Amino acid sequence: MTIKHPAFTGMVPVDDTALAVTDTGGPGRPVVYLNGSYADQSHWRPVIADLGSGYRHLTYDERARGKSKRSADYSFEACLRDIDAVLKARDVERPILVGWSYGAMLAIHWAARNPERVLGAVSVDGALPHEWLDDAAREHLRKLFRRLSPLFPIGRRLGLAARMSAAQHAEINIEINELYAPSALDPVFDRVTVPTRYVLATGGNLGGDPKLMEQIRANLDPVLARNPNIRISAKVASNHSKILRKDFRAIADAVRELAAPAPTRSSQS
Repeated sequence: MTIKHPAFTGMVPVDDTALAVTDTGGPGRPVVYLNGSYADQSHWRPVIADLGSGYRHLTYDERARGKSKRSADYSFEACLRDIDAVLKARDVERPILVGWSYGAMLAIHWAARNPERVLGAVSVDGALPHEWLDDAAREHLRKLFRRLSPLFPIGRRLGLAARMSAAQHAEINIEINELYAPSALDPVFDRVTVPTRYVLATGGNLGGDPKLMEQIRANLDPVLARNPNIRISAKVASNHSKILRKDFRAIADAVRELAAPAPTRSSQS
């Protein structure tokens, strides 16, 4: 019997906060979208529109982003707990996780920890191993976010900044860069046993040198050679910040690839 889940737009409580969640409902394969560091769920609209009503789409704003409430804990582990809270509240089983940037790290980590609970994961220009953070870089990031703080109100209206202090913005950025270190990320890749697809951007971005960013993307090559569950689905023309808006079809195609029934033995012969 096919279960048709009701649509939902509202708040889901977790820990000391509540998350703004949108669930289109329906009987289709559930797809859960995980946002960039300071982004809200609005950025996924082109991907959702391309995939259409044959899927059940779940988006939500992380803590202090979008319409979600503030919290005392903005750590990466707290964000992983948020995935569990949303899945439980909306009775979601074996979704495809699609994450952009910071959300890609969430998707890879959660899939590695919960292989029996997820059909697959799509990483959109994120979860790429690199190591550049030292004490000087940490201090540079803290100063950078202090300088950027007057722009936060504008960024919030665009879904690109959180309702956090400059220090909180910086510490999230520092923590995720520490988790990108190969010593931290490689063991996660080695635990991935579900189909995982990457959609990679091209070139630089605001604050990112093109050559450096391309080298960071190339750091994925040893991972692909080591783990056959992880593959590149597409490398697209747009950069990191524009990929959801300009290359949404490539992301939707990666979701379709994971949602397609596995070939049977007879069809392979």
